[in-house]
Amino acid sequence: MTPLTIVRPPQSTESAATASHDAIDTLRFLLNAALRGKPQTNELVIACLLARGHLLIEDSPGVGKTTLAKALAQAVGGRFARVQCTPDLLPTDVTGFKMFNQQSREFEFVAGPVFCDVLLADELNRATPRTQSSLFEAMAERQVSIDGVAHPLPDTFFVIATQNPLESHGVYPLPEAQLDRFSVRLRIGYPDPESESQLLADDGVVANDLAASSASCIDPAMLLMLQQTVRQVFVAQQVRDYIVRLGNWTREQVQIECGLSPRALLAWQRLAKAWAFLSGRAFVTPDDLHHVAGPVLEMRLGGGSVAAEFVETMLAEVPVPVTSR
Repeated sequence: MTPLTIVRPPQSTESAATASHDAIDTLRFLLNAALRGKPQTNELVIACLLARGHLLIEDSPGVGKTTLAKALAQAVGGRFARVQCTPDLLPTDVTGFKMFNQQSREFEFVAGPVFCDVLLADELNRATPRTQSSLFEAMAERQVSIDGVAHPLPDTFFVIATQNPLESHGVYPLPEAQLDRFSVRLRIGYPDPESESQLLADDGVVANDLAASSASCIDPAMLLMLQQTVRQVFVAQQVRDYIVRLGNWTREQVQIECGLSPRALLAWQRLAKAWAFLSGRAFVTPDDLHHVAGPVLEMRLGGGSVAAEFVETMLAEVPVPVTSR
């Protein structure tokens, strides 16, 4: 087996990573204050942001989905917009529409909330499939087409969507094409007893006050710089080949209706780059891929415990390249 050779990145990449250390630590602090007892979840949220992905948070009501999303939006800064998804929400309520101006006697474009840096789509699966699909182009291409005219979105455009479990009343399941545009799906779960006791002790006020009073720790310019730094994280040829073998494994399983798409493999690699960056490295190892595999892949393989078993089996059966430094 060919050893995996690590090539060190240029010095400029390491300097940029060092300069952003304080901002990342502040972001960690704010998210951990908003969502207590879930440091691993918060780290995946930061990785998704730095990988230029989009985040889907799925769990039961009341466990902190919206609190986490609002804290992240506050910390990132820039223009923030929130859409509360309901069955009567229309696509134009998200993307915008053309309105006739009586004075100029012309139709003018009125931008919708999607024209922002951070969009919170709360309870996305309560919107109809037609409205859900209005985000397809925005999430994949960072632009919105209205009447044949493409309107660009910011380079740092980031969607944080929450959804209730499918067994909840009044929800529409997200189609596969929509799920594939999210980089990560997270489940928060209940807090540990100590964190929940502390939450009750301060009556939930501390986290909300922190989020409301704190200025953003990462502005759009810094976020773009961080994302560019993450993009430069080195991935060896052996690791890329390993990702391809893992993807092909899913396509060969008769139990899996639809194997991992090339877009899924790209999202997986980008999340692994971000995880390596947050771990203080400028190169990706197979362990980085394993750390983020579940949140990236399970929703693309049908979700639930069956998908989790598929991911575990895949990582166990496909040989890992030997690493040497």
